[in-house]
Amino acid sequence: MSLDKARQAIDKIDEKIVELLNRRACRVLEISRQKERAQIPVFAPDRESKLLARLKTLRREGPFPMAALRAIYREIISASISLQAGLKIVYFGPEGTFTHQAAKEQFGASAQYLPVSSIADVFREVERGRADYGVVPVENSTEGVVNHTLDMFADSALNICSEISLQVEENLLSRENGIADIKKVYSHPQPLAQCRLWLDGNLPEVEKVEVSSTAKAAQMAFRNPGTAAIASRLAAQIHGLQILAQGIEDTSDNVTRFLVLGRHMSGPTGRDKTSIMLAIRDSVGALHKILKPFSQQRINLTSIESRPSRERAWNYLFFIDCHGHVTEPKIKRMLAALKPLTSNLKVLGSYPRSEEK
Repeated sequence: MSLDKARQAIDKIDEKIVELLNRRACRVLEISRQKERAQIPVFAPDRESKLLARLKTLRREGPFPMAALRAIYREIISASISLQAGLKIVYFGPEGTFTHQAAKEQFGASAQYLPVSSIADVFREVERGRADYGVVPVENSTEGVVNHTLDMFADSALNICSEISLQVEENLLSRENGIADIKKVYSHPQPLAQCRLWLDGNLPEVEKVEVSSTAKAAQMAFRNPGTAAIASRLAAQIHGLQILAQGIEDTSDNVTRFLVLGRHMSGPTGRDKTSIMLAIRDSVGALHKILKPFSQQRINLTSIESRPSRERAWNYLFFIDCHGHVTEPKIKRMLAALKPLTSNLKVLGSYPRSEEK
């Protein structure tokens, strides 16, 4: 086939794709009217998770990259939600941070994003209805849990609707054209620590300056000649910086887990996670007793963290993640067995388990 004919064939395919997208949008609007009558939330993480998982089957052995197909469908889903209702997403900012990036991974380009200065503000904005959903960090594979996020659940009625696991890639950003021109590097203390080996090997004499966030670092690198920032690709796009070096973190398995907060529970997908919070009654072997129901029901417990309860000295709240959905019989039996062993038991959410992005 000649070049011109191949391009004409692509044009025909593009016409068909746009036609099918419009037909899909019409079905979305029909569903929107049904959801409105039934008062069902527009955002359905369980449905989205099933759709994205189904892409592997639909793709079969074609040459189109799976990651690109997922990204395209993320934007199709985002545009479809915007047809039904424009979502307001509040996140722990500022703009250009990894939390911002995680929010965009989940909700796409069509949502409205609102940065706030604290994790508590994210909870408050969603609780008061000024935002539809909130995104906060909860755990990093190298730094551990974000205690402030866990503490907020003690007094909040919000549910965890979804989770996002984001592979954290640290990049050296600057207005300069090369590393040789860099005299100072800005970043948050964590990225500076996570990139120590690369910095020592490539910029040993350069001054390292700690700032409040990677987004702030990118702003300062844009304003000050001869400087660079360690930050995300999104920060480079937002602040008009070049990526001088990418993936400069010392370990390649640096993953941060984020939570999507909302006012409703997600439906089951068959590949779910349930998060609970509980306070143990003070007695000998209490921790052993609360772990026993998980073993009895053969439930995979993936995480357990403790935090001071703030009600009485030396009393603790435990945060537990496990596989399964609250609607499953084995999860119901486990919760029923836990209840008499605790002074407070709350299901924080059941939601689709994330894939690293």
